[in-house]
Amino acid sequence: MTVTLRQRALAIWQLSRPADKAAAARALPAEADFADVDIGADEPLAQRLADQGLVRGRPERPVLVEPSSLPRRSVRTTEGRAALIAALAHIELNAIDLACDLLWRFEGLPPAFYRQWSRVAREEALHFNLLSDHLQTLGHQYGDFPAHNALWEMAERTRDDLLARLALVPRTLEARGLDASPPIRAKLQSAGDAAGAAILDLILRDEVGHVAIGNHWYRHLCTLRGLDPIATYAALASRYRAPRLRGPFNLEARRAAGFDEAELAALVAADASAGSATRAG
Repeated sequence: MTVTLRQRALAIWQLSRPADKAAAARALPAEADFADVDIGADEPLAQRLADQGLVRGRPERPVLVEPSSLPRRSVRTTEGRAALIAALAHIELNAIDLACDLLWRFEGLPPAFYRQWSRVAREEALHFNLLSDHLQTLGHQYGDFPAHNALWEMAERTRDDLLARLALVPRTLEARGLDASPPIRAKLQSAGDAAGAAILDLILRDEVGHVAIGNHWYRHLCTLRGLDPIATYAALASRYRAPRLRGPFNLEARRAAGFDEAELAALVAADASAGSATRAG
C-alpha cells in the first residue's frame, strides 16, 4: 500500500523524539522529485485525526512556560549563547510541525501547495539539526532550557481556517523572524560565535522563501474569495488575537518575501500609532 505525502507528513507530526522528527522531515521528497509522488490531496486526514484522537508528538523536554517567565541571559556568556541557540532550535522544531500540519491538515489544494510546504519542512529540519549540533558544542542538548509555546498556540487557534493560518503563522509569527534575525546574528558575531552567526545567515535566507510561500498562498486564497488582503489581514489578526508587530522591521527582507509597499506602509503606520498611544498613556 502506497503511503501518500500527506500521510507521511501526519506521521512526522506525531513523532516525539526531535531527532526522529527532523530525520523524517529531511527524508520528504525534494521539489525536483515530485513527479512520482502520490500526494493524496483529497484524503480527509483531518477527519481521521478527529475520529482516532491523534495528537501531535512533542518531547518531554523542554519544559514549556509563559514567554514572560523565560530568564534573560547575556550572550557574552556560554550559558547565555546556549540558551539563545536552544530557543532558536525550539522555533525550528515547531516549524517542522507547522509545515507538516499544513501538508496533512488541509486537503484539496493544488499540487504546488504540497510541493512547496514539503520543501519548507525539509529546510526547517536542516535548521533544527544545525542549531542542535551547535548547541552541543556549547555543552548543552536541546531540552536543557525552558521554552514557550506561542507559535504552536496560534497554529491551534487557526487549525480550522487555512486563510487565517497563512495570515497569522508564516506572514506574522514567522515573518517576525525576518526582523529578529539580523540583531540576533549581530549579538552572536559580537560575542565571537562565528558559527552561530553563519547558521543565522542560512536561516534568514531560507525563511525569506518560507514567508514568500505563505504570502503567495494567502493572496491566492484572497483572490479566489474576492477579499482585500490588507483589510482581511487586519480582521483575522483581531479575530485570532495575533500579537502586535513591533519595529524595527527588516523591510528589505520583507520585500524579498513578497510583502508589497501598501502592506509595509500599513505595518509601519500601525507600529507608529501604537507607539504614540503607549507614550500618551
